Amino acid sequence: MKKPWVYKRKNVRGWWCGWYEGGRRRAKALPSKALAEHFRHIKYTQLNSDVFTSVVDSDWRHLCDEYHRAKQVDGLREASIYETMLTLRHFERLIRPGSSRQITQQSLDTFVLERGKEVKKDTLNKDIRNISALLNWAMKNRYVAASLEVKKVKVPQKPVMALSPRQVRDLLALASEHPTLRLRVLLAATTGLRRGDIEAIRIGDIHFDRNTITTRNRKAKKAMAERPIPDQVMTELSNYVATIPDGQELLFADRFPEKRWNTIRSKAGLPELKFHDLRKTFASLLAQRGASTAVTQRLLEHSSAKLTNDVYTNVDPALRQAIDLLPVAELF
Repeated sequence: MKKPWVYKRKNVRGWWCGWYEGGRRRAKALPSKALAEHFRHIKYTQLNSDVFTSVVDSDWRHLCDEYHRAKQVDGLREASIYETMLTLRHFERLIRPGSSRQITQQSLDTFVLERGKEVKKDTLNKDIRNISALLNWAMKNRYVAASLEVKKVKVPQKPVMALSPRQVRDLLALASEHPTLRLRVLLAATTGLRRGDIEAIRIGDIHFDRNTITTRNRKAKKAMAERPIPDQVMTELSNYVATIPDGQELLFADRFPEKRWNTIRSKAGLPELKFHDLRKTFASLLAQRGASTAVTQRLLEHSSAKLTNDVYTNVDPALRQAIDLLPVAELF
């Protein structure tokens, strides 16, 4: 049996719980002896899961704090952590769980029903994703039963907002007076990179001899060492880099010009256009010209082909190929 222990450190406020796991000594600081004893009981059950099969009862606030720290350790962005904790606050407001034992299938279903009365389905599905992630973590740590699940609600699929080549050309023409914005738009439409990943490009990431760029996907924490770039785009990059003063590391030293972007998209007759739609435009243009879903998925760095087809392209290459097989000429 693995036994954690509670102790107090000299000249240090609070109490500590210590235990051995994976051959290493570990410890956790807690503000009071009562909380330390409570955590010791939880950790004792977790460490001896081969002996105990029941669910560990944990205070709701303690559970949220543990989950928050776990997400920080995983390297999740602060904005994402904030969204997750906001969902948990809504769950607490609507369900009022006192402990982890009160997270039941009934309470989950009640949350979906009550929260669905307050927000749109897209927002509800975001909350459901956050709750599902909490459940997966809680199941691994034996805070909740393994049989719990919460399903997303069906949302009518929206058409992909993708521009035509002519619309992209008009957008670039309107942005010609603002070189950094024009280059940002050009990169988004020809690489499919997210806005944040474009902002993070360093001059040293550009390989002019190979027409490639090293890119980093901050959202999925991936990287592509050699992302191919069209020759004409690389020429524009070369001309722009030649104007950058010595010592500048980032490709763009200025902040993204929101006001200029809003003005340009309005003049182009696209007031609802989002910068992220240029990423969808990139995917759709590839699909329309016969690029396979697998290739598009790799360039977008998606984890599933379904996401690439359903959300980012308005033409599936397989569907286009099938339609081209129709003997249309024989019908006229």
